Amino acid sequence: MSELSTKDIKFLSGVGPKKAELLKKELEISSFEDMLYYFPYRYIDRSKYYQIREITSASSYIQIKGKIIRMEQQGEMRKQRLSALFSDGVGTIELVWFKGVKFALEKYKVGEEYVVFGKPGVFNGKLNMVHPEMETVNEALSKQSLGGLQGLYNTTERMKSGFLNSKAIRKIVMSVIKSIGSYKMPETLPAYLLQKYNLLNLHESLMNIHFPQNPEMLRRAEYRLKLEELFYIQLNILRTVKIRSQRFKGFGFENIGHYFNTFYREFLPFDLTEAQKRVIREIRADVGSGKQMNRLLQGDVGSGKTLVALMVMLIALDNGFQACLMAPTEILATQHADSITTMLNGLGVNVSLLTGSTKKTERAGLFERLATGEIQILIGTHALLEDNVKFANLGMVVIDEQHRFGVAQRARLWSKNTQPPHVLVMTATPIPRTLAMTLYGDLDVSVIDRLPPGRKPVQTYHQFDNKRVGLYDFIKKQIAQGRQVYVVYPLIQESEKMDYHNLEEGYNHLQEIFPPAEYSISMVHGKMKPSEKEEQMQRFVSGQTQILIATTVIEVGVNVPNASVMVIESAERFGLSQLHQLRGRVGRGADQSYCVLITSPKLSNESRQRMEIMVRTNDGFEISEADLRMRGPGDLEGTQQSGIPFNLKIANLATDGQVLQLARQIAMEVLDEDPGLTVEKNFVLNKQLNCLARNPVNWGVIS
Repeated sequence: MSELSTKDIKFLSGVGPKKAELLKKELEISSFEDMLYYFPYRYIDRSKYYQIREITSASSYIQIKGKIIRMEQQGEMRKQRLSALFSDGVGTIELVWFKGVKFALEKYKVGEEYVVFGKPGVFNGKLNMVHPEMETVNEALSKQSLGGLQGLYNTTERMKSGFLNSKAIRKIVMSVIKSIGSYKMPETLPAYLLQKYNLLNLHESLMNIHFPQNPEMLRRAEYRLKLEELFYIQLNILRTVKIRSQRFKGFGFENIGHYFNTFYREFLPFDLTEAQKRVIREIRADVGSGKQMNRLLQGDVGSGKTLVALMVMLIALDNGFQACLMAPTEILATQHADSITTMLNGLGVNVSLLTGSTKKTERAGLFERLATGEIQILIGTHALLEDNVKFANLGMVVIDEQHRFGVAQRARLWSKNTQPPHVLVMTATPIPRTLAMTLYGDLDVSVIDRLPPGRKPVQTYHQFDNKRVGLYDFIKKQIAQGRQVYVVYPLIQESEKMDYHNLEEGYNHLQEIFPPAEYSISMVHGKMKPSEKEEQMQRFVSGQTQILIATTVIEVGVNVPNASVMVIESAERFGLSQLHQLRGRVGRGADQSYCVLITSPKLSNESRQRMEIMVRTNDGFEISEADLRMRGPGDLEGTQQSGIPFNLKIANLATDGQVLQLARQIAMEVLDEDPGLTVEKNFVLNKQLNCLARNPVNWGVIS
């Protein structure tokens, strides 16, 4: 902990109690050190000047030099507007203020020369710049002497209202640097690592990340800070793995016996793919090693993860242990219970289901049979975490769609046995390698990268919402062939702010196109009672209804092999991973399936890119990589709900894959040489990890 971490930001010149409170509330900045670790998100070259005639509304932030020709104030006290005509001698642009009008009138004078910086726009066909940054020429020249590169800082609307825009943040950072004078930030990496990898020291890095001397020093500062950030994440994860492997011994599943072998020979619904066989071999090696297994199983939608999970649970049964499978929703848990019970029919395995809807009268008997070991496989939802759910000898835990559960929830299953059971967590949301290394760096990873035999890739089409006649004819032909159709909407009720089609309106519209006398339509959404949802879903599963209109409640786990068409309304509202998950609800049978993405003709470039990617590929990993690049790790499907267990201040998992790889390699080398970090040269690492531990996050316990 540095001395600067104890200095309250409110005592800094130009901050005070009000701004300090705003910084703490909006950005969690309360100390001088916090301020130094709030980094710019991009840089502008303030040594370059544009001519006004070069500027368009598409230009990014630009800098111009010239004079104010005239100023004009308009409006009442609360709706004041100040405009200034600014000229560089060749062209003109309007400068506009809606806030701080009085300040601008007093500070800026007609006929004086200024340097103006901001983002240009167009209003009424004329170029303008709203709330520009303005300085005298001498002030601007002093910035250029600092290297010319100026950082831009993210701020919130509330901060801007409190006079804390990017320029104000930059001034506060400069005040911090001036106030610390000759004080050097204590180094947070060992000297031998700085030397080996030719890294800037911490003090130089922090100075240059805010006020770069030149582009090369900025590059070196960014590299050092990114590497350090990712290094400590990996060091923490890998050290936890070592500690856990020493502390927890796993149940040794030495027998592959009656249940597994009989199922494999006589009950297997279809031949396993090579990918499934490989994963089962990896898991068998884990559970037979005497160490506790913690493995992540990734597999695209419909790749056969559940069958692998079942066979793994049968290994536990062969060794005299119980197994459980936890799913995030009742629909998915019920479906797992039904499919597993069907697959095991005749094998003599006792399977039970426990969800929030399980009646009290049934629960007492279920708990008793579970505690005596009579129930061999228990499938359920969060209900499995309840205190009165007690196993006789739980040896294998399978968690499906694990990103839907928090770390604490997953860890509670550990306490169901005195010795932690083996853990297999599964996801149908393909995770980019950089994100997996960071989120699940303590887990061994298995991937099922082949679909079962007979499955055909889903054909995907993008269509604008003003051309529906052909789509409806196509759906009618599919239904005439005995197929079923999903239609997914993003909203349940109309929102005045959005012009997207909603569920209720869509339901009424489709009943006109597909009249009840000829077609049967079900509707499912998150606001329905579980019993109503279940009833409507079962009607679709059983084939009583041909069209299911739903929100994304059907995104995970619903398995209807007869459904061959997925229509996604307002597809521009969904992220790539979510679109891919929804598409995975079809293509689960042998028939050709189709996904139709309906959007408005008016699409942003990013939305258009998403549609093009979906049409081009069915590869979930390619899609997840694209999603990471476009949206960032915090917005990826799943990671936002459960929360990425750290806040990256400067590294970017979408673009810094090589830096992450090196960070992990360095962490492994350090721990291989000094597992306890007890050697003197590594004292700084232990100290820094202890400082990071103040953040109450369990980095290692993913399962």
